[in-house]
Amino acid sequence: MKIVQINTTCGVGSTGKICVDISKLLTERGSENRILFSSRTNGYPLGVSCSTDAYTKFQALKSRVFGNYGFQSQKATRKMISELEKIQTDIVHLHNIHGHDCHLDMLFSWFREHKTKLVWTFHDCWAFTGYCPHFTLSKCDKWKSRCAECTQRPLYSWFFDRSQELFEKKKKALEDLDLTIVTPSQWLADLVKQSFLKHYPVHVIHNGIDLDVFKNTESSFRQKHGLENKKILLGVAFDWGERKGLDVFEKLADRLPDEYKIVLVGTDAKTDKQLPPNILSIHQTQNQQELAEIYSAADVFVNPTREENYPTVNMEALACGTPVATFQTGGSPEMLDETCGSVVPCGDVDALEKEIIRICTDKPYSKEACIQKAKEFDKNERFKEYIALYERINVAGTEGH
Repeated sequence: MKIVQINTTCGVGSTGKICVDISKLLTERGSENRILFSSRTNGYPLGVSCSTDAYTKFQALKSRVFGNYGFQSQKATRKMISELEKIQTDIVHLHNIHGHDCHLDMLFSWFREHKTKLVWTFHDCWAFTGYCPHFTLSKCDKWKSRCAECTQRPLYSWFFDRSQELFEKKKKALEDLDLTIVTPSQWLADLVKQSFLKHYPVHVIHNGIDLDVFKNTESSFRQKHGLENKKILLGVAFDWGERKGLDVFEKLADRLPDEYKIVLVGTDAKTDKQLPPNILSIHQTQNQQELAEIYSAADVFVNPTREENYPTVNMEALACGTPVATFQTGGSPEMLDETCGSVVPCGDVDALEKEIIRICTDKPYSKEACIQKAKEFDKNERFKEYIALYERINVAGTEGH
């Protein structure tokens, strides 16, 4: 069984790391496989570059000028197709293909012509909208029928609103495929079933994490930052803003007593300018060992995200023995139960504050219970589900199509 995965990155970022983890499992089983990517790699030997950073950036610029998001990058797409023809793959597994590196019509026409068996993991909602990967904040449900007059258009196209045109082009490009859709969360699976892709089979396969890295880890973090007697509220993100709830942390910093200390990881100089002085800012780190130490030092992990699929940070915190408090957003609550965390209505800062104080004061969630729950997130066990899915599809053909 030959498997080719296609993603914007290889071994870098959340989706790139998922691709490599799946690839390693396939290799262990003797399955020939490759990862086709367009930009950014950690040098993984089974990765095949189909573009360059300069080309991808130029396509992103063209997309913003002409508004044709998802229907450019013909050169990179031809390279992908060339590699697929050389490998003669049994199954193609798509991940994130909206990094300005893919011409949807060209690629899916080739899939349709060659009757390619496809698995597509949706890491967001982009596949069934005109422009956007998320629409919760904008409170938009046009995607259920037809996108038009997109309120988020300026983020993706500077001059032209082609949301209706792109919606129709996607709908046509994704017709009559041998496609199985995978979502990491039940929340996203439910949305797919309301979209124009509702006729395809949908499976939920949760993302996983490396439990050898993310585990309760002793460190001098508290001593280093003078937080020995503080109750630490931790937030981790890599694109801080309204979507990730930066404003919520600012409000909490103003409201919580002095015994509480907010620590934000993944910030940058621009974010620092927005933060009040009583928030400890730690800039982005690729050192996962250091991140595990910070998770382990915290009393509660706070995730006030407003748009989310299945946040890895929740899993990482639990694996380090730290309970989670989150908004009722997307798939964020799905990895929590009564043993390890709390969920409050999205945007309800009062309720979130009360839960934070309760968790830090009453300690209703033990370190041991959080770690026990995190055993469900072992990446090797979760990604074995992809191998099983490949095998079913390869033997039986398309599932239900």
